[in-house]
Amino acid sequence: METWQAVLLGILEGLTEFIPVSSTGHVLLAGHFLGVHSPGRAFEVLIQLGAILAILAVYFGRLWATAAALPYKAQARSFALSVLIAFLPAAIVGAALHGFIKSVLFESPGLICIMLILGGFVLLAVDRFAVTPRYNDAMAFPPRLALKIGLFQTLAMIPGVSRSGATIVGGLLLGADKRSAAEFSFFLAMPTMAGAFAFDLYKNWTTLDLSNTTPIVVGFITAFIAALTVVRVLLEFVSRHGYAPFGWWRIIVGTVGLAALYASH
Repeated sequence: METWQAVLLGILEGLTEFIPVSSTGHVLLAGHFLGVHSPGRAFEVLIQLGAILAILAVYFGRLWATAAALPYKAQARSFALSVLIAFLPAAIVGAALHGFIKSVLFESPGLICIMLILGGFVLLAVDRFAVTPRYNDAMAFPPRLALKIGLFQTLAMIPGVSRSGATIVGGLLLGADKRSAAEFSFFLAMPTMAGAFAFDLYKNWTTLDLSNTTPIVVGFITAFIAALTVVRVLLEFVSRHGYAPFGWWRIIVGTVGLAALYASH
């Protein structure tokens, strides 16, 4: 992999990880058309650590205060429990189907394009769906709500669905407002992406060498910078404009991707 390719894919990962357009789908499609294929798809997963650290950087103060309050504040314990409960379904499904996901679904660019398009229409529909919000604080979501959002997150095992998209749509349908649905998706991303990172590092440790470690480091740095920018502006953007712009973007990218795949055969 050339350095410029690692930079491009890292930026793409960081820009798309926390918006509901499927970072994995974008990175896999870009890699397909660029002719990039990392051993065991290690690059595509390991650069997500940059995006995880971006979230930690933005929310460090609140997370530290919550951690410090765990021994004596019920709300802090409830928040930690909710994030853990929401994380478990994807962890179980991801570990059980890891081989199938990486060897079959990740190697299906046509499927990715289709899921991008379908997910785009879902976002457009949900954005217009009038649900009176019952939850407006992501750090106060009850465990039962968190579990249901976690079940939605398992849909993101299919590349092109979008982890953030699935959790945000789940939150919106279950009564969260647009801002808190996005913010809970941020919090849930940390254990989910960290778990995926650790599991893939374990699975692909023997395939990593100096020749592919350098692109991963470059991709990690660029993903961190790009994700940091997105996280700082996304909540305000969705509060004002909703999720329809992301739905249209998914439809355009998926359609162009299908056209390019058809033209290349």
